[in-house]
Amino acid sequence: METSPSVPTRHPDTELNDLGLPKRDLFRAMRRGFRCRCPNCGKGALFAGYLKPLPECRVCGEDLSHQRADDAPPYFTILIVGHVIVPIMVTVFLLTDLSNAAHVAIWMPLTLAMTLGLLRPIKGTIIALQWALYMHGFDPRGDPDAMPEGYLPGDAAAENG
Repeated sequence: METSPSVPTRHPDTELNDLGLPKRDLFRAMRRGFRCRCPNCGKGALFAGYLKPLPECRVCGEDLSHQRADDAPPYFTILIVGHVIVPIMVTVFLLTDLSNAAHVAIWMPLTLAMTLGLLRPIKGTIIALQWALYMHGFDPRGDPDAMPEGYLPGDAAAENG
């Protein structure tokens, strides 16, 4: 099927975002991150260990050292696990006559397994989100983590004192 000359052809690689930088496919990057793969190429590993991100992709060379996925992955993991486990736990508690020891024996390992199983993919998703949106040091125009010009480390303490 041919496109008519009056319909412009979209080239996603050449579109620019609000920052004037090439658009990155957010959902593709997040899917790759959830699979613990490089958000750029989707082939290289994202982690060197369980939660330690690699500084760069070993396949495409994308610099991943700028990620700042510190507190967000545990927060989202707790949010998801809590919203899944608690309703099931309350339902089972109300509908069965299991002892408290049986509930602990069921829900503690299940909660722990679900938390440990989701923490790494969620961290990968957060890193990919930061990469796709040019957050933190992923913006090639400069270092947004740098201190403002003229700022001295003691200034914050003096303002709050």
